Amino acid sequence: LDVGTGSGILMIAAAKLGARHLFGLDNDEVAIKVSQKNLLKNDIPADMVDLKFATLDITDPKPFDFIAANIIAQVIVDIIPQISARTTKDTIIVLSGIIKERLNDVILALKANDLLIIDKEHQDEWVALAVKKKT
Repeated sequence: LDVGTGSGILMIAAAKLGARHLFGLDNDEVAIKVSQKNLLKNDIPADMVDLKFATLDITDPKPFDFIAANIIAQVIVDIIPQISARTTKDTIIVLSGIIKERLNDVILALKANDLLIIDKEHQDEWVALAVKKKT
């Protein structure tokens, strides 16, 4: 699941790394069209991709093996409960696009939703987190 898919780059990477099915969401209709074009340019078969012009709260809350969200911290904080609802104990979540000064807000939202940071990477003012459900 790629929340806020934008250009589709994370879905392309996932497909190249062996993902069998890709689901991308964005609340920007232009982003969905751009994602479709980029997936085609990268020879990602259409039958393995589901793209929706929608927000996470109105999609099926089925669990995913892997969830990525490369969006601003406030949006991540807002959707953490919806992300958590789509996880199993084995789901890996990668959250990025987080500026250091907003990291604590994200951490508090993760804790409130029984999610645990398993890895953290910093680059300049940006932070990326790998997260799992607490067991």
